[in-house]
Amino acid sequence: MLTIPEISPLKKLKSIAVLTSGGDAPGMNAAIRAVVRYGLAMGAEVHGVMKGYSGLLEGHIQPLHASSVANIIQRGGTILKTDRCEAFFKKSVRKEAANILRRKGIEGLVVIGGDGSFTGAHLMEKENGFPCIGVPGTIDNDIAGTEDTIGFDTAVNTAIDAIDRIRDTASSHDRIFLVEVMGRSSGWIAVQTGIGGGAETVLVPEFKENIQGITRLIDRGVDRGKTSSIIVVAEGYKPGLSQRIADDLSHRGYSPKVCILGHTQRGGTPTAHDRMLASVLGASAVAYLMAGKSGAMVGVQKGRVVLVPFRNVIGKKKDLDQSNLTLARILAS
Repeated sequence: MLTIPEISPLKKLKSIAVLTSGGDAPGMNAAIRAVVRYGLAMGAEVHGVMKGYSGLLEGHIQPLHASSVANIIQRGGTILKTDRCEAFFKKSVRKEAANILRRKGIEGLVVIGGDGSFTGAHLMEKENGFPCIGVPGTIDNDIAGTEDTIGFDTAVNTAIDAIDRIRDTASSHDRIFLVEVMGRSSGWIAVQTGIGGGAETVLVPEFKENIQGITRLIDRGVDRGKTSSIIVVAEGYKPGLSQRIADDLSHRGYSPKVCILGHTQRGGTPTAHDRMLASVLGASAVAYLMAGKSGAMVGVQKGRVVLVPFRNVIGKKKDLDQSNLTLARILAS
């Protein structure tokens, strides 16, 4: 079981803040709850920044108490709201953000988000010396330096649940369904959904596949007596790819349907796994801040919580293992 690392706290921070930034992910509320209650237990005041970096610049910062985060662990989304702040690309804006926090007596910041969110935190600390710790919250699971991210498990389970339902219709009508899942330029959701959902084919940005290869896989199943197939397509593979594949298959005599799951994967009740992951990472972020650590992300490596410098995270790509794609095909054969 994942646990908080043993860290000797210095208790030098009297007040910290937490914000969520970028795309929302199931489990963010569990992370917020952990930051607040663990921070209070460490003797610090905790503040919540509303609507990410945009809200920070507008001064939307409020004290949070234990009761402020009651009954939120089971809720999807983020009670602090979130945003993508274009203004934060400017150095002068980041300086003002640090000044705003300091004027409110806040001495450290926990940022829950992804690569873009961590870039803002890293630059604000590097340029202005304001301590920041990142917590990986994204369903894409594409952040370097960590084996897991908050929201990924829930997104995969949501997609598999949808595929289980779609397969009933596919079998009843002897049809091919192309199920498009989220993941931006990453195939992590697609691969785990494909294996867990028993898909015949998984298409991801990391490893290209042409229509001839897809057709061969479908034909192989038909030769074995299969009358329906599920093809999982990562949205970042190529815009509009699912429909183009469906059109090509139609011209080859098949009767394909396209189902785009979209943002259904970003919402909903987080799984027990994501709640636990978020709770441990949120508390660990506070523990590291209190120990005088910053400029880094709390992540998971080999089943343990680790502190990974932002410079080893930002702009990096977490590789997708092709062996899992091979496994998906073997299990579907």
